[in-house]
Amino acid sequence: MGVVETIALTMGVAWASGINLYATIATLGLLGATGNIDLPPDLEILMDPLVIGAAGFMYFVEFFVDKTPGVDSGWDTIHTFIRIPAGAILAAGAVGDVGAGAELAAVIAGGTLAGATHFTKAGARLAINTSPEPVTNWTASVLEDVAVIAGLWTALHYPAVFLALLAVFVLLMIWLLPKIWRALRAVYRRIQGVFGKTPTLAKDAPPRASTGTASAPAESGFALSFKAEDPEK
Repeated sequence: MGVVETIALTMGVAWASGINLYATIATLGLLGATGNIDLPPDLEILMDPLVIGAAGFMYFVEFFVDKTPGVDSGWDTIHTFIRIPAGAILAAGAVGDVGAGAELAAVIAGGTLAGATHFTKAGARLAINTSPEPVTNWTASVLEDVAVIAGLWTALHYPAVFLALLAVFVLLMIWLLPKIWRALRAVYRRIQGVFGKTPTLAKDAPPRASTGTASAPAESGFALSFKAEDPEK
């Protein structure tokens, strides 16, 4: 592969891994095993039937888990420790035998891109889960699956187009991450308001009536004034 093709594949597998790792592995493995693409030597392991089968099974599980509000956020939390290192490893494998320096650069860039993509996805899905209706969640999950497969296909067949689209995605991600962060803070404050605060009296609530000895002087004064106004006394 040429330089552009290598960079596109390196960034493509890292980007896709941050969204759906198992779909990425299964797609690359099937395309390589059927002869549609020639994978770099370090990624030929993905064509192994056991790897394709394991990735396909996990994708089947994630397909349903990722469409269940609340459960998908827990799944994303666990996969923080899976998608990011796997994206870095796949990016390094996409470089091939270019050299140790290029491989290390691919690990750094691939891990960073996979992490940014993963946190963007996880944060956006957590914000979407604040809506009680499931349609938005299902739509987002299906679009993510389609984006992974279409993005990898574009990276393999039209690498220059993919790199241009990736640059737009990175700019969109930079713009979107602060908004997602503010949305997550709002969700956290809402949860804290439900579970973390004790009820307090309102500021405008009237004070309670005094009881006991504190009311005795007022009662005595009223009794004396009443007796003084009684003509029979």
